[in-house]
Amino acid sequence: MIISIVNHTKGKVTDEELQTAIRAINRQIAEDFVPYWSMAATLRLEGRSAAEPDSAQTADMRGDAVIYLWDEVDVDGALGYHFQNNRGIPFGFVFTSIAEEIGEPWSATLSHEALELIGDPETNLLVIGPHPDPAQDREVFHWFEMCDAVQAETYEIDGIKVSNFVLPLYFTGTRETDEPGARNDYLGRAYKGQALRSFGINPGGYIGFFDPELGRHDTYSLRGDAMAKERYEVKLQAKEARRAVRYGSPEVRAKFQRKALAGGRRAAAAAARPALVVCSLTEESAAVVAGPGRLGTSKGPSLAKGIEGRKGTMLAKGTAIMKGTAAAKKTGVAKGSSGGRSLGGSSRSGQGKGKLR
Repeated sequence: MIISIVNHTKGKVTDEELQTAIRAINRQIAEDFVPYWSMAATLRLEGRSAAEPDSAQTADMRGDAVIYLWDEVDVDGALGYHFQNNRGIPFGFVFTSIAEEIGEPWSATLSHEALELIGDPETNLLVIGPHPDPAQDREVFHWFEMCDAVQAETYEIDGIKVSNFVLPLYFTGTRETDEPGARNDYLGRAYKGQALRSFGINPGGYIGFFDPELGRHDTYSLRGDAMAKERYEVKLQAKEARRAVRYGSPEVRAKFQRKALAGGRRAAAAAARPALVVCSLTEESAAVVAGPGRLGTSKGPSLAKGIEGRKGTMLAKGTAIMKGTAAAKKTGVAKGSSGGRSLGGSSRSGQGKGKLR
């Protein structure tokens, strides 16, 4: 995956400075991120075809995705972090003015955006996990974000600040118990003797999720975390350009779609298509379990446990060939066959029975 980087900071960040940061972030991806996530990408600095970035027609996008560095937050011009343009190509923005206001090096912001673009290029992944509030004993759908939970933490590569990020086991634990021996983020910093736990939050970070009970998206930080609150409120300046809008605001998505169609692109693709005709496999499976026997089996077999036929036959858990049948003897897979093998295991001797494993 090639991620094109386009510099529209009007000289506030020189191409030379940007190249130095890109080199460090590429090292971070190759040496730190890939060994854990097995998802690779390379950032590449491109030229500029216009004075302002055109997010609807990414002429500067020569790779598989694009990230613009922009000096000011212009919501009307910037369609936001990781929104897809009308050709379905992932793109995002790094607002250097926001990074400066929250006291974060723009290189760390670029690292943050690049890692999350790699992890969720189409901005449509959710992970089932516990509600961040322990008082809520239920599951929610967490955004698949690589850096948000630890976004206030950075480290250096070749003197360049880059963002900390979570590891795969972060998304696999429960509220009470992590995976055994889990490391849930790259740096593993401990706060009050405790490292980041699965679906947890470190100081200065926050996480977003869809709450199916409330029917909306929400964002949580640690209680009383002034740093996280400040970061969140500063980023609200981006309004529609905020990354969170990609999940929680279908109206904004519709607005972008209308903008693309108004330009005449995708008009043919947007033509009405016939509705899909679908059915529930779950309901059909339930009918099979409760209904008459199939495949010559007895009444009401359970497909989940295996289909039982004549003596010795059990499918799904392991398949034993019926002993003593003429057909079995012909295939050399029954009791007493020399060197015979059952589908579930091998016969130890000429007189042995095949073992199911």
